[in-house]
Amino acid sequence: MLFNVSSTQDGSDQTIQVNCSKAGRHSYIFISVPIVYSLIFVIGLFGNSLVVIVIYCYMKMKTVASIFLMNLALADLCFVITLPLWAAYTALHYNWPFGQFLCKVASAAITLNLYATVFLLTCLSIDRYIAIVHPMRSRIRRTMMIAKTICVAIWLVACLASSPTIIYRKLFFVEGPNVTVCALIYHSDNSSLLVGMGITKNIVGFLIPFVTILTSYSLIAKTLKKTIHDQKGKARNDDILKMIVAIVLVFFFCWLPHQVLTFLDILLQLKVIENCHMQDIVDTGMPISICIAYFNSCLNPFLYGFFGKNFRKHFLQLLKYIPPKVRSHANLSTKLSTLSFRPQDNQSASNRNSSRISENGEHIHRSV
Repeated sequence: MLFNVSSTQDGSDQTIQVNCSKAGRHSYIFISVPIVYSLIFVIGLFGNSLVVIVIYCYMKMKTVASIFLMNLALADLCFVITLPLWAAYTALHYNWPFGQFLCKVASAAITLNLYATVFLLTCLSIDRYIAIVHPMRSRIRRTMMIAKTICVAIWLVACLASSPTIIYRKLFFVEGPNVTVCALIYHSDNSSLLVGMGITKNIVGFLIPFVTILTSYSLIAKTLKKTIHDQKGKARNDDILKMIVAIVLVFFFCWLPHQVLTFLDILLQLKVIENCHMQDIVDTGMPISICIAYFNSCLNPFLYGFFGKNFRKHFLQLLKYIPPKVRSHANLSTKLSTLSFRPQDNQSASNRNSSRISENGEHIHRSV
């Protein structure tokens, strides 16, 4: 979270002053935001841990979708484990007592999660598009090795995007409220870089992924509508279309407020906007927008995991303490999920096998 100040430090002095000392400092923020952070921590830790355990131990990561989902859960876990620090930070009226190292690490975890999550969701939507709209091409393009390589590349890019946060996040003593903040401060020597970080977050971290996700799922929905021939198929595909709409809407509404406030914050830091009222709006809305944005970390396991029939089966096994079994038949782990789809070819053989996942990956979600 950015703590908006106008800096008076000379390079060695770590004391800064604020023009709008009361901006964002409301009692309800210091009470409600830590509570929400704590709830997100508990739900996100529990949900994403279950996803990791089920996919790794029970489903054995045998599909391309499971690779992306595993990495998505790990990215969310990297973030949610830092939430107790941010909850305490907010409860202490933006006073950071944990030292500069944790300030840098916890801040980098936020940036790492942002980019890793949106890139993984984007790749997952593209994977679903190829599997559904171009099932024949998916035989060549959708392989486990390619999926793992893409995930490694995503993590490397996310780490690279987090490096400026590690460099420029520091502890500063703020006069007025007399607190030590963990903040990114804009100066003449780093303003261009930090503005670039904010714009990159807006464009690369939201706009481009959202357009890609929206386009991919729109084309998938168009393809699904063409396959509705009977009432049973219609009911199944209607459920899939509802799930697609939910995925796009959740992504958009969870991230849009934070991205808008990030852009406004850049304008405030650069003094394009000099208004204490606007700064109070941004400083007050920023922690709330972060709550909304990272509530997505709680929803991801449910949207991309718990809706799968096979995932739910293994999840119930986990709750009943049934250990994962060594499966001797490959098709035992490839049953149709509620988010699965196989194009109809009006052949009896295809109808008999419509409850199985083809090795070509012609499904929206492979039982995850």
